[in-house]
Amino acid sequence: MDRIPLSPPVITPVPDGVHRPRWSVMIPAFNCSGFLKETMEAVLAQALPPEEMQIEVVDDHSTDADVEALVHSVSKGRIAYFRQPENKGSLRNFETCLNRSRGYLIHLLHGDDLVKPGYYQAMDELFDRYPEAGAAFCRYEYIGESGKRLYYRDAEMKEAGMLPDALLLLAGRQRLQFCTITVKREVYEKLGAFFGVDYGEDWEMWVRIARDYPVAYTPEPLASYRLHVSSISGRSYATAKNLKDLQWVMQSIQQYLPETERARILQQSMKFYAHYGIKIANDLWYGVRNREGVKIQVEEALRMHRDWRMYWKITKLYTKMAMNITSFIPRRKNNK
Repeated sequence: MDRIPLSPPVITPVPDGVHRPRWSVMIPAFNCSGFLKETMEAVLAQALPPEEMQIEVVDDHSTDADVEALVHSVSKGRIAYFRQPENKGSLRNFETCLNRSRGYLIHLLHGDDLVKPGYYQAMDELFDRYPEAGAAFCRYEYIGESGKRLYYRDAEMKEAGMLPDALLLLAGRQRLQFCTITVKREVYEKLGAFFGVDYGEDWEMWVRIARDYPVAYTPEPLASYRLHVSSISGRSYATAKNLKDLQWVMQSIQQYLPETERARILQQSMKFYAHYGIKIANDLWYGVRNREGVKIQVEEALRMHRDWRMYWKITKLYTKMAMNITSFIPRRKNNK
């Protein structure tokens, strides 16, 4: 089985006769035991009874700890545990999460992110208020490895409600994280799961959902997305795979858009993520002093878009590299 499926994996309906809770909180995890305890405790602090909320850790064959023992010690049996027989990769692990879920509403919460008090109640209220919505998400905060708040994501609108022009808004750039969004299981059953790339794959999924369903939103910051300093040394950044994958997402999104909006949205996205690539180039220098990675990231960014601001940022970066100036500000663990 390919680690990165070429088409949306099928999510099969829950068999007849199986008890279905309202919620499935599925926690995909891989080598994140240092954060997983906090993630589980955040869910347990607002968990509904077992008959109303399924909670399960789906472990992609972690090697950093005895994850099963950790789950049982924290949850005392309240959180179920499933371990992949071998490492499947993130997309296949998400697919497993979705197919193992039984609830009507699915929250995919990565094992290093957090939900804040009131998340599940707020999502419940949104779906009750807007039953036509296929998904609902919230504003969120960025936190560091220690859990300290770094900054808030800007709100998409001032009041909770249906997100206006959700398709075009979400197509322009990635505006949410896994930890923020709850999706009806029937939506995944109709549209399939994540595919194509393993960097930015969720952006494609959220746009695919917005093409077919209304999307609800609350500006309450009810989720925490954790930034990882160590990720900047990863192969994705050092080889510019991040930007190449994002371009695949941008091209894939085109088919979901009205023809009159495709060129504008693509140009907007290319410009935004070209500048983002220069930010990553800065991370590669200030974080791990990877000169070759900086060069590759800059070259790929310039293939996507060029303007005077980009050239100014690049000149500033290369000047500091020549002077061997290093200082580091943690950035995000992936593209979002």
